[in-house]
Amino acid sequence: MPPEPSWWYQKSPGFIATGLAPIAGLYGWVLQARFSLAKPYRSRLPVLCAGNFTVGGSGKTPLTRHLCECVRALGKRPVVLSRGYGGRLPGPHWVSTDDKARETGDEPLLLARTGLVVIARDRAAGAQAIEAAANADVIVMDDGLQNPQLHKDLAIVIVDGSRGLGNRRIVPAGPLRAPLASQLPLAHAIVINDTVPGAGDEIGSWLKDQYDGPVLRSATIPSEDAGWLKARRVVAWAGIAGPARFFGLLEQLGAVIVERFAFPDHVAPTPEQATQILHTAQAADAVLVSTEKDVVRLAGQFGPVAELEAATKALPIRLAFSTRDGERLASLVALAIK
Repeated sequence: MPPEPSWWYQKSPGFIATGLAPIAGLYGWVLQARFSLAKPYRSRLPVLCAGNFTVGGSGKTPLTRHLCECVRALGKRPVVLSRGYGGRLPGPHWVSTDDKARETGDEPLLLARTGLVVIARDRAAGAQAIEAAANADVIVMDDGLQNPQLHKDLAIVIVDGSRGLGNRRIVPAGPLRAPLASQLPLAHAIVINDTVPGAGDEIGSWLKDQYDGPVLRSATIPSEDAGWLKARRVVAWAGIAGPARFFGLLEQLGAVIVERFAFPDHVAPTPEQATQILHTAQAADAVLVSTEKDVVRLAGQFGPVAELEAATKALPIRLAFSTRDGERLASLVALAIK
């Protein structure tokens, strides 16, 4: 995926966004027509969806994991359904931890480390494959809010508290996947994900004025002890949407970033880039740190890329909710799968 234009996240649209408005309007009209004409498949299993309003990352994968945890807490067995973005397999395919990211995409491979995952570009076909399995009680979609192929019993939308909805224009004029007026009714609840405390106050207040459903708050925190980062010299690298959020989290945890390398979302370093990152860390006497998704993307590679995988320490993350908001989300899940 190419880098997101920086002007997407400027408060005023600017002349580029204004010039692209007619194309964005046509794109939005096509999406709305697709929804109005669709006849979504209704699975016999409850379908939960972790989605977002914008392209790029906002925390869908940690939210997917959290929804799976909610399902397991109710004594049910979840299976994740993913499109497998970035992979070449159309599916339906049950993901194994022995698969490679180039086959399945990086996010399904990461999710397969903690549970069952099916990838399918045709979401209805993927749901049917899961229905045929004896070990499935609930389908949890990683992304797919805007996909009309499959009926959702519960759709939770996550919004990056720092970036919000950008200039609130539709692709390519802005980051919205579809007109917000047509997306808001699809959501049963919205989660504002704060990577920095209080970052989502503004977008949270705005959404509460626009949306009648629950607007919950979460924080991105390490899922393991991260004390080893305190005052540690690190070379950080990431190929995710908004890598600055990851670098900022490292600094919040006390790391001293001596160099940072950012790549487009879902893109792994080339052998030449991997060599540069390794040499930079060695010269700076620093620890290499990246995201779980980035490290899993390197599995099965050779040469400098394999060396980079072995030398990099991943920082696992999760979503943390207040007691009140965590209970509200768990209640929504319970009602959807009862």
